[in-house]
Amino acid sequence: MKVSQHTVVTELPGVGEARRKKLEKLGICIVGDLLRYYPRAYEDRTVIHPVQAAPLGEKVCVCAMVAEQPRHSYIRKGMELVQVRAADHTAALYLTFFNQNYVRKALQAGEEFIFCGIIEEQGRHRVMTNPVFEKVGKQSMTGCIIPIYHLAAGISNHLLASLSRQALVCVCEVADTLPHWVRREYGLCQVEFALQTIHFPESFEALEEAKRSLAFEELFYLTVGLEHLKQRRRGAEGAPFSAIAMQEFINLLPFVPTDAQRRVLEEVAGDLTKGEPMNRLVQGDVGCGKTVVAAFGAWACIKEGYQAAMMAPTEVLAEQHYRTMSALLEPAGGRVALITGALSEKEKRRVKREIAQGEADLVIGTHALISQDVVFSRLALVIADEQHRFGVNQRSKLAAKSGEAGMPGTHVLVMSATPIPRTLALMVYGDLEVSVIDRLPPGRTPVATYVVGEDKRQRMYGFVRKLVGEGRQVYIVCPAVEEQADTGGVQALELKAGKAYAKRLAEEVFPQLRSGLLHGKMRPKEKDEMMGRFSRGELDILVCTTVIEVGVDVPNAALMIVENAERFGLSQLHQLRGRVGRGAYQSYCVLMTGARNPDTLARLKILASTTDGFQISEEDLKLRGPGDFFGSRQHGLPQLRLADLSGDMRTLSQAQQAARQLMKRDPCLQAPENLPVLERVRKLFSETPDIFN
Repeated sequence: MKVSQHTVVTELPGVGEARRKKLEKLGICIVGDLLRYYPRAYEDRTVIHPVQAAPLGEKVCVCAMVAEQPRHSYIRKGMELVQVRAADHTAALYLTFFNQNYVRKALQAGEEFIFCGIIEEQGRHRVMTNPVFEKVGKQSMTGCIIPIYHLAAGISNHLLASLSRQALVCVCEVADTLPHWVRREYGLCQVEFALQTIHFPESFEALEEAKRSLAFEELFYLTVGLEHLKQRRRGAEGAPFSAIAMQEFINLLPFVPTDAQRRVLEEVAGDLTKGEPMNRLVQGDVGCGKTVVAAFGAWACIKEGYQAAMMAPTEVLAEQHYRTMSALLEPAGGRVALITGALSEKEKRRVKREIAQGEADLVIGTHALISQDVVFSRLALVIADEQHRFGVNQRSKLAAKSGEAGMPGTHVLVMSATPIPRTLALMVYGDLEVSVIDRLPPGRTPVATYVVGEDKRQRMYGFVRKLVGEGRQVYIVCPAVEEQADTGGVQALELKAGKAYAKRLAEEVFPQLRSGLLHGKMRPKEKDEMMGRFSRGELDILVCTTVIEVGVDVPNAALMIVENAERFGLSQLHQLRGRVGRGAYQSYCVLMTGARNPDTLARLKILASTTDGFQISEEDLKLRGPGDFFGSRQHGLPQLRLADLSGDMRTLSQAQQAARQLMKRDPCLQAPENLPVLERVRKLFSETPDIFN
């Protein structure tokens, strides 16, 4: 049977409607998806060990003859056992199978099998439990390198491997969209060989060659797409600004900006007066003063008679920006408005009317800003805070509102307090110019960070009482809001669930202190009320989830305790730590963990050893890879399946070089031989198709 890459998976033998739905959860709908669903790891089953010499405690393959007919027994209802003895010329091997009744017929005395599993010793016997086995001479999953895939409920590794094998055999032709000169010039293997080898490698050397070629392809198409975006921007007209008197703005500030802040202000001023739409990312560590850059952009708009819009990911943060911007800009005659979902319908109508009539110069809000009935009169600048929380779509929808008002192209300023390694920024924000504020304002005391085990919990509680006694406030962050039956394989009782823990702290541990609970499932008004109470000093302790990760500023908070710290990424922990140390007091971050795994503890100790967010993000990228770097994928650009941005800089550099060569030769990708490239790029950016219209 021959099929195309676009054939639905139900055409393959063994895939009915039930399996189709389960495969769909893995993103596998057509045969081409199977080919591009790459293994996450590999198991070497090429080495066959003698039973007696096989290493204990690790997965191995042995060849042994079944020495007797299998014995079957019931332990209790729902649990049956099949036991059998096998042997080779060195020793006997005692095999046990739980709830695998078919083994009684499959294993016949006198026949030789390859058994793969973990060998252990029980007394003088060598034993193996639930091994994979195949008859000698009929192997497909032993004597070779086996792919290990990410799985979903009801989809086994064996099923995925056999479906991938079928797909590779059945597909009549895999279209090679990469230009031939690129494959030749950069020494890449043919696409059929790469796909065959990534799933079923003949050797680990061949696997590396296939991985490099496929990773190169990913990075090549991604770079072509991003270059396409940049070219479109270069040809566009931006809202015109005359010369900007930067010193006039600096005179408004209640402090002297750092050299790093001044440098970025100059870059923004240069962008705004260039005649093209600005598209700039301002990166900087927590507390480095990015808000000043946003205020400068808004002030420049006010001076020119334009409007600016600032989008924040949460209502708490939107309100904080509203207070900060009002204090900075209103003395200069700026009118600042706030629009969030929490406003009453009457208030929303009033604010929308002010925006439409040009009576609001800077509009701050959540994603409520991009709703259809919010109409601007002269929108020239869009500021997106914490960009990794927004998709490219949301950013472009807001930017498009200037066109609705008949304005030229909108200037876009993106701010991120998540320090992103330069390599990852090249990919995720490849359509943006990047500015870095790499100096903290003077007087910021580094937060002292400690990794603390469960055995020191009572001492930690004592430290909370001491700091509160000195007038300080405390955050306690939990990974779960409420107890669940099962949490991703970790027993719920092991996790500090916010609601139950907050209750226990209030009633048993700190009955004399004032504590509150803040989490993402609360209604916006409840969240704002709780955060407001903490900000005003009406609470000593705030038990919360990561909802406080972004932007909330309480200078009196001097202690951050993160429960089950091993459940968070390093960059996220660094963000949480940035919520303290904002006042004049020495501040502390305590990472509580019951983990004993040396790798886990070493990872947490990286955070305790440095406060440099960029160094931490580099480590995080090495440990978790780019796919997980942002947690849930919200940045809106294509997911990289194979390319490792933390490791292979050479492949990244070559792929970018090749993509730029191509775009130089054929900027619009209109040559017949380049149309497949354009089609592949369109498909890659399918979640944000409007960027190619």
